[in-house]
Amino acid sequence: MFTRREMLTGVVAGTVLTSIQNVKAEEPVKSSTSKEPFSYCLNTATIRGQDVGIVREAEIAAAAGYKGFEPWMGGIEKYVKDGGLLTDLRKKIADLGLTVESAIGFANWIVDDEEGRKKGLEQAKRDMDLLAQIGGKRIAAPPAGATNAPLTDLTKIGERYRALCILGEQMGVIPQLEVWGFSKTLSRLAETIFVAVEASHPVACVLPDIYHLHKGGSAFDSLKLIGGQGVHVFHVNDYPAMPTRDKINDADRVYPGDGVAPNAQIFQSLYKNGFRGMLSLELFNRDYWKQDPLVVAKTGLQKTRDVVQKAMEGAV
Repeated sequence: MFTRREMLTGVVAGTVLTSIQNVKAEEPVKSSTSKEPFSYCLNTATIRGQDVGIVREAEIAAAAGYKGFEPWMGGIEKYVKDGGLLTDLRKKIADLGLTVESAIGFANWIVDDEEGRKKGLEQAKRDMDLLAQIGGKRIAAPPAGATNAPLTDLTKIGERYRALCILGEQMGVIPQLEVWGFSKTLSRLAETIFVAVEASHPVACVLPDIYHLHKGGSAFDSLKLIGGQGVHVFHVNDYPAMPTRDKINDADRVYPGDGVAPNAQIFQSLYKNGFRGMLSLELFNRDYWKQDPLVVAKTGLQKTRDVVQKAMEGAV
């Protein structure tokens, strides 16, 4: 089994993404209590190692109590390759009471090579088409293809992300510009926010991740600069004090609350800025992959809810 990284081997002025308010995507499912202002989503990486297939992953997410579901495009493609019908999968997910809030894809939309970028947009279109057929709303848009060599012209990257946003608007699936802390391109939140603003498109938004913010050296204080509509889905996890930031990797992620991430600060900042979207649990912990996937999913949800509720006690 591979992590997302293994599979692919400045100051921003003003209030930043608060200017991106006219987002045309559907509003995420909302919680009804002040103690739990967010909703919860299962990213299937959390139980990826058990290799149970996308149908069972959806069943586990529902049984554990999640309202949102964030599959990987590879899981959807495998389902189709094995003879599954997307109409059946969409019905199954809906019958379970889940919404497909996002998905994880790796289209090379960002690369310098024009032909490679064209193929990347073609891949993004195929991914969005599959995703839309199962009711998917959004897809991650990480800097896939630009992780080993830095692309420093952020204005040019903004133009490329705008092209992806235009495609997403046509397909009915919103591409979320994702921070990748290990990457040499868009490893920091400041760069990612700049690109999203520079895209100058109404569906532009960012997809932050607690682990990736830490890995890339972004200050968690910077979350205060992101308006509520600039983020639809937020990847949650935690990280231990060791290994150090330069040596830590995806497999070191732990349940929220089991590490040293400043969870209270993170969730209070999101709440005060108006974020009411999905917290999606994304882990790659090999020890969790050896356990019963339903137990892992339930444990992850409970621990996430615990840190959110504790954070909300100080959010007044």
